[in-house]
Amino acid sequence: MRLEGDMTVKRVLIPVVAVFAVAILLMANAIAGNVTSLRGQVDLKETNSAATINHVVEDGRVPQNYRQQPPLIPHKIEKYQINLKVNQCMRCHNWQYAAKEGAPKISETHYKDHRTGQPLDDVVPGRWFCTQCHVPQVDAKPLVENTFSE
Repeated sequence: MRLEGDMTVKRVLIPVVAVFAVAILLMANAIAGNVTSLRGQVDLKETNSAATINHVVEDGRVPQNYRQQPPLIPHKIEKYQINLKVNQCMRCHNWQYAAKEGAPKISETHYKDHRTGQPLDDVVPGRWFCTQCHVPQVDAKPLVENTFSE
């Protein structure tokens, strides 16, 4: 684009300035609006009190809320080691041990190679870190209102 004369500069400069002005007005409106934080009314320089620790509900399995929801873990797992070499969940839930331990067996989908669809003898690497989908079931109140429905 060649800048010849005042008209070309004005045609470029005025829309750019207008876009920035609108963006600044929108940001100012959001800041001044009814925006609340999950921290509550605590200044960022202050520290909130520690959140209460929710106790794991260990009396039976909690029913699933929707189809294909990963099952919740009905026991404590705080001291379980899960890393590239060790997964303590497998001591009870792998197909070789589940019946003896009285634990639910891992789904067959956890043994299928994602690329080929072929079943494997061991859990596929993409399903190795259980806590990326499964969490302990706790009796915790929601942080925000939930209107989810299937």
